[in-house]
Amino acid sequence: MGRVGVDIYPQQIGVGLEDVESFGKFLGGSPTNVAVAAARYGRSAAVITKTGADPFGTFVRNALRGYGVDDSLVGTSEGLPTPVTFCEIFPPDDFPLYFYRFPKAPDLDIRPEELDLEAIRSAAVFWVTVTGLCQEPSRSATLAALEARGKRGITVLDLDYRPMFWDSPQDAREWVRLALPHVTVAVGNREECEVAVGVHDTPAEAAQALRAAGVSLAVVKKGPKGVLALDDTGQVEVPPAPVKVVNGLGAGDAFGGALVHGLLAGWDTERIMRFANAAGAHVAGELACSDAMPTEAEVERKLQEATDAA
Repeated sequence: MGRVGVDIYPQQIGVGLEDVESFGKFLGGSPTNVAVAAARYGRSAAVITKTGADPFGTFVRNALRGYGVDDSLVGTSEGLPTPVTFCEIFPPDDFPLYFYRFPKAPDLDIRPEELDLEAIRSAAVFWVTVTGLCQEPSRSATLAALEARGKRGITVLDLDYRPMFWDSPQDAREWVRLALPHVTVAVGNREECEVAVGVHDTPAEAAQALRAAGVSLAVVKKGPKGVLALDDTGQVEVPPAPVKVVNGLGAGDAFGGALVHGLLAGWDTERIMRFANAAGAHVAGELACSDAMPTEAEVERKLQEATDAA
């Protein structure tokens, strides 16, 4: 449930938008990309979101169906344009984003009364993001969905903090703290975990704070240093999978889709983290996000590459 839009990626790497001559158009939005990634592993996936009544909204629906993601829960907000996001690509670690979500993104116009609560309750995994808490009516809809869900199955909060969507980190923390008791899994990078729980000393302490807030599995992504996870069985740390980065923007969403796949498969935490790291590395080596989401066989090949490199 949450953000959707159209990603406009430059075909020229290492130049600013003012000097880009051509672009590619792709399905985008973090939770949408997670659904696409899960579908690549053969999982049944759907997205609760909204678009504008415009050609980009049609593109979103067509793209979802093309990736095998159910679009029946995608609504329309009359008068609001489908969001477009531009990026610049300066490998290995600089990918500025320019969000065009004005006057308001349709995915922030999701209303509580529009929700299919039965679908939300019955899903094996329900995935929401912190961005969905940044404005009304999406904030109320997200909290209503989590309350209706009642911690059934696997309920994931992607900490997904985007500063441009909030007045301050403190404002975000207030709403994240209301959401955390309703979820079983929280996942984010170090900055996002600090925003969520106010702890920034070490990834392990951030994970412990998330667990104290009520989640069963806390996942702290450490970028080039790998990932740390903490659950009832203890703490797991795994190193990153090697990759020559082309575009790092989709790596987190690929990680998320692989996390979902591993949780549904019942794998142990270390196996899930290694698999998710490799999925993220695969996408970081590609230009697109949604188009680049890997199959299980592709992730296994990336894992073998990591083993061989070690």
